[in-house]
Amino acid sequence: MLAAQQNYRLQRNITLLSVVLLVVKAVAFYTTHSVAILSDALESIVNVVAGFIGLFSLQLAAQPSDFSHPNGHGKAEFLSSAVEGSLILVSALVIGYQAIHSWVTAAPLQRVELGLVLVFSTAVINGLAGLQCIQIAKKNNSAALHASGQHLLSDAYSTLAITAGLVVVYFTEIIWIDKLIALLAAAFILYQGYKIVRTAVAGMMDEADPTLLQGILQTTQAHRPPQWIDLHNVRIIKYGNVLHIDCHLTLPWYFNLHQAHEEIDAFREVLAKQYGKKMDVFIHTDACRPTSCTICQVQDCTKRNRPFTHQLEWTVTNIVQNQQHKATT
Repeated sequence: MLAAQQNYRLQRNITLLSVVLLVVKAVAFYTTHSVAILSDALESIVNVVAGFIGLFSLQLAAQPSDFSHPNGHGKAEFLSSAVEGSLILVSALVIGYQAIHSWVTAAPLQRVELGLVLVFSTAVINGLAGLQCIQIAKKNNSAALHASGQHLLSDAYSTLAITAGLVVVYFTEIIWIDKLIALLAAAFILYQGYKIVRTAVAGMMDEADPTLLQGILQTTQAHRPPQWIDLHNVRIIKYGNVLHIDCHLTLPWYFNLHQAHEEIDAFREVLAKQYGKKMDVFIHTDACRPTSCTICQVQDCTKRNRPFTHQLEWTVTNIVQNQQHKATT
């Protein structure tokens, strides 16, 4: 709950900051009549709208699981990210249209010095806020907060590019460079929006995360006692900042229920030390078979009928191959 509260407070502050920076960029545009600054201001409108959407999604995602949503409300974060990414795509198209339209109806720039100071300050503030946002998002495993951080960083990068371009315009007085900068910014924003939508859709479709799977396998492999003979059918689903892990753990067939539950608790504790308590772990225990003796490291096993030959390491490649083999047999 503390992580959810931290996410909500940070998103609230980012939303308020976006409103202030939108006003600053609007003042910069009306001062300079720069299309590049107009493109930056249009993206900031998306920042404000997306901020309020992210705020609502984090509030919804923080609600505990109930009868209607037994796995919690964490998927709301992916929906929020998808909406935010879609808004970014729309803003990129609008910026591109404005740049092309203004190329035909060119207007002279005014008071470029003041505009440079204003937009550069917004880039620095957005960059710092975006870095903090992504840092907290990774710590708390928040998709909505990560999308907001990416958006703020992309906004900062595009603003810095616009600032650099305006410096060139100021010294060369070549007006069309301002329009070219706006088109390049639109292309960059379009790409960033696509990445956010792609990540959100992957989360809603429960797409496998190889990096997360590799981390979990490395953690369990490093703390693996001899009686954990094999691990298979590993599935990981992310619901916002909650991880749902489902797997099958092979144990010696002669373990009683009490011993099996002790191993399950130990397995959960290993993951909890690395990934925190915000996870649901469902472990199905399988009894070892005679063919398991070759990969079983229990030295004092009186039921062994084959000698130990090698340990089956838990890697992404082995897990995937094992699951593919079981699916075809």
